[in-house]
Amino acid sequence: MKKLVSIVALSVALISCQETTTSKAEFKTGYIDTSVLLEKYEKFKDENEKFKVKSEEIGRPLEAKGRQLQAEKDAFQSNAQANGQAWAQQKYGELQQREQQILQERDQVLAQIQTEGGKLQDTLIKQVKKYIREFGKKEKFDYIFTTSEDAPSVIYAKDSYNLTDKLLKELNDQYKATNVKK
Repeated sequence: MKKLVSIVALSVALISCQETTTSKAEFKTGYIDTSVLLEKYEKFKDENEKFKVKSEEIGRPLEAKGRQLQAEKDAFQSNAQANGQAWAQQKYGELQQREQQILQERDQVLAQIQTEGGKLQDTLIKQVKKYIREFGKKEKFDYIFTTSEDAPSVIYAKDSYNLTDKLLKELNDQYKATNVKK
């Protein structure tokens, strides 16, 4: 009887070991280096370039106001003694007030640029995450992790698990195909 129980226990142990080995081999995992993805994805590059141009356009009128104010400050210094102290005090007050207005406008423009930039980045990241989910389903992955220099969730993995280049190629090909259609 003891031998029978021992044989059954040994059989169960062997079967469970085989199942564990099989189930481990069935998991398909990979990781993506998000730093590389953000750096080399053509759509990110193009959108960043467009945003940079737009930011410069938004800031041009403010730069012109700043140059005009600086020219008036330069003229003020040369005319201050010729026009008297009362004129100089009044003009200096006006120049300070305009400088404060320009600084407030600059802060508003910077806030606008930062808000628009954040929205653009969030939109692009959502699109990439959606693509990664679809890619994972299509390629039958159980898990896809991310890693980057800033916030690694994967400290070490074999290079064979790195999906970054494959995903980057697919994303860039898809982006190029949509640009050709446009």
